[in-house]
Amino acid sequence: MPIRTCTTHDIPAICNIYNHYIAHTVITFEEAPVSVMEMQQRVAIHTQQFPWLVYEDEGKILGYAYASKWKDRSAYKHTAEVTVYLHPDYCSKGIGSLLYKALIEQLSALNIHALLACIAIPNTASERIHEQFGFRQVAHFREVGFKFGRWLDVGYWQKNI
Repeated sequence: MPIRTCTTHDIPAICNIYNHYIAHTVITFEEAPVSVMEMQQRVAIHTQQFPWLVYEDEGKILGYAYASKWKDRSAYKHTAEVTVYLHPDYCSKGIGSLLYKALIEQLSALNIHALLACIAIPNTASERIHEQFGFRQVAHFREVGFKFGRWLDVGYWQKNI
């Protein structure tokens, strides 16, 4: 199967994918590129508790998905925030769905109960994939981000497993 756990060798490819979205979209609210070292630290922190998966085909990372802690308070220990990013040339090919399926299975095995996804609105593709997996929109925050000279909304989608 082309889905596997992320390794340090995957970090440069993950950075390239993520930095594309930073530079060209409002999908992420980060505005400065992330270095390989910074991404390596993020992966190390998240993987202490949650999975970080990559989709690899013929030696090329085409996408990744991971979970992270949603809040620091102990009562949130059964809740995780999830996300998926795809190489821009491989969107709408089912890779995101395969990554999310594998991620949700692993989170279920870890006794995670609630999954949350923060999505810049509008983002039809992201909304669609989350709803395909049973997520439902539970919040809409208006004009909470400012990028590329405009105010941006975000929504939260939730799924309990």
